[in-house]
Amino acid sequence: MAKKSWTERDKRKRKTVEKYAELRAELKEKKDYASISQLPRNASPVRLTNRCLMTGRRRAFMRRFKLSRIAFRELALSGMIPGVTKSSW
Repeated sequence: MAKKSWTERDKRKRKTVEKYAELRAELKEKKDYASISQLPRNASPVRLTNRCLMTGRRRAFMRRFKLSRIAFRELALSGMIPGVTKSSW
């Protein structure tokens, strides 16, 4: 389980990106890169990381389910994810 501070930091970054998204798009359209560099670092969407909704883990993240592999496996084996079954052949 990730530390709570990491997940809270990620939430703050997402809010900052959302706040400056329109302004960044406008400045990019004008090709005013000097003004873009004056914006906060966390205003760039590149600085966001995908994190598991359950655990906050950022490695082995599955975009389709927004879960890490560990959380996904636990939920899939308990039958909580519809349409997902353990394969056998």
